[in-house]
Amino acid sequence: VQLQASGGGSVQVGGSLRLSCASSKRTVSGREFSSHVMGWFRQAPGKEREFVAAVSWGGNEQYYADSGKGRFTISRDNAKFTVYLQMSNLKPEDTAVYYCAAGLFEGMVLNERSTGAISAYRAWGQGTQVTVSS
Repeated sequence: VQLQASGGGSVQVGGSLRLSCASSKRTVSGREFSSHVMGWFRQAPGKEREFVAAVSWGGNEQYYADSGKGRFTISRDNAKFTVYLQMSNLKPEDTAVYYCAAGLFEGMVLNERSTGAISAYRAWGQGTQVTVSS
């Protein structure tokens, strides 16, 4: 798996975690890491995978699902081929497997709707478990 997600774990309500997703190469499926919009999604047991956050190619624009606004911060370091998700004030409903994903979005306008579309991403990491307990 080229995209390796890490940083998950078990925390109590109100705690924080920082997820990382690193590409093992400067390219993702043949295209430069920096040419990809990077996103985080999550999937709780029995539920569909849902959008969490995305960051633009250069990192200057971020997009969030309502569930994470004000609590989550996505960022990227193209020199390290890595995207991060800083999560704070975690809630039990944040419990899920978190996946990173890479999409080209060529010719597309970036917004919450477009970056939240699972079909727009061409490469996925293996997931990291986040468990929030009260």
